[in-house]
Amino acid sequence: MGPNCLHLCVDMQRMFLEETDWHTPWMARVLPRVERLVAAHPERTILTRFIPAQHPGEGRGTWAGYYRRWASMTRDQLPPGLVDLAPGLARLTPPAEILDKTVYSPWLGTDLDARLQARGVDTLVMTGGETEVCVLASVLGAVDLGYRVFVVTDALCSSCDEAHDALLTMYHRRYGQQVHPVTTEEVLLAWT
Repeated sequence: MGPNCLHLCVDMQRMFLEETDWHTPWMARVLPRVERLVAAHPERTILTRFIPAQHPGEGRGTWAGYYRRWASMTRDQLPPGLVDLAPGLARLTPPAEILDKTVYSPWLGTDLDARLQARGVDTLVMTGGETEVCVLASVLGAVDLGYRVFVVTDALCSSCDEAHDALLTMYHRRYGQQVHPVTTEEVLLAWT
């Protein structure tokens, strides 16, 4: 991991950290590791934020039903500031950058790929939540675009242990040429 590497930290936001309908119980447990990784290279970090619809029922196709189901998580009903990053990460911006997205994938409807290409990035370190939702969309999009991906297994979180474990198994067994499971300590030692 060298100068062409960037840390993509996925959706470590207050609305998942705090007691909401989308609370991710063990986000608090992995947050210190994520903070260490961001602090090590904040100028080489992009933190995504999932921005929910403004109103219940808003969105294209199935997203409209999704936001009717999760009306409590629309911006009309969320308390102010819950879409913000976890406080320890917010303090690292800038130099860390923020990328807002309205779907699971950070590659759709954003300039993420162009930003990375302009910086000569070819390798991504991935952390965040949830393992089987937004992190999965981030990883698969990166693979499709040809990025080398390091998934930091002890800096991921989910609200479903079984799905988290299944994804880690999949990364080990199915994507060996493109996705490399690593630990926080391995990244900190290898990223020069």
